[in-house]
Amino acid sequence: MEILNQIIDAAKKSPAQIALAEADDPRVLQAAVRAQQAGVAAVTLVGESEKIQATAHSLALNIDELTIEDVHHSEHRAALVDALVQRRKHRGMTVEKAQAQLNDPLVFANMLVHCNKAQGVLSGAVYSTADVVRTALQLIGTAPGHDLVSSFFLMILDKPHHPCQRAVIFSDCALVVDPDEAQLATIATGAVQSAQKLLPEPPKVAMLSFSTAQSAQHPMVTKVIKATERVRAALPDVAVDGDVQFDAAIIPDIAQRKLKDSAVAGQANVFIFPDLNAGNIGYKIAERLGGAVAIGPLLQGLAKPANDLSRGCSAEDVFNVLAITSLQAQQQESS
Repeated sequence: MEILNQIIDAAKKSPAQIALAEADDPRVLQAAVRAQQAGVAAVTLVGESEKIQATAHSLALNIDELTIEDVHHSEHRAALVDALVQRRKHRGMTVEKAQAQLNDPLVFANMLVHCNKAQGVLSGAVYSTADVVRTALQLIGTAPGHDLVSSFFLMILDKPHHPCQRAVIFSDCALVVDPDEAQLATIATGAVQSAQKLLPEPPKVAMLSFSTAQSAQHPMVTKVIKATERVRAALPDVAVDGDVQFDAAIIPDIAQRKLKDSAVAGQANVFIFPDLNAGNIGYKIAERLGGAVAIGPLLQGLAKPANDLSRGCSAEDVFNVLAITSLQAQQQESS
């Protein structure tokens, strides 16, 4: 998987400090040790030190080079309590409540990022997506100019039967259930930014629908058309097709027949799904039947990198997302 190797090599150039909120999970700890040893990230393990050490011992892992932040005994705890009170005082946060909440490794890890003690955070192997996203929104917040957090999957198409051999982005497949035209456009512009950071080629966007070039008339199609207009206005230098069916977005011959003047020309690498039904079903079909490698869900629109994992993830999955999170943090620091 060349694109993954490129991401890993890029992450090694300046490994970012990434906090892991589920450090006593065997998959997470195995990936953390591998990432540290490979120079992909500088890892901070967040949790209870005894539990983390016990997991490491059971797996015969040496974690001496990794930083451990014990949620109960960290030297940063007092500062994090004060920062959490300030961050959430408009919601009635008190010192007592902050003390209790910081016993949760997810809260602690996100506050490390908020307070610049880490550059990014990764969780979701145990915590639900709802918990991961809510905590990141509350404690890290959205990036300037963003009012919506959405997600994307980095999909690796590298099997002989794939019609194109490349990495592509699917968005949104995990968060926004039924976006309106403005939200759909925001998802698309966020996905373009993600593509510019992670893909080797310039982004070419397909605003997906069951219609191509208004071949069908329906409010669902109209939403995609209007969202496409917004994306083109916001990103005039990016090739965008919409409304477009998936086959016309990825097969040049079909695009030639259905969209003769297409700027994307059947070579899309950013696919924007009209709602979460389509996105979630689509990425899982591509993964489970099509053999694509699906990495994510990765979050976009946040002030600092905070990525999610599937609770069914493997240690390999965690390592890959760790590398991506480290690279995102590097790029954010340099921008």
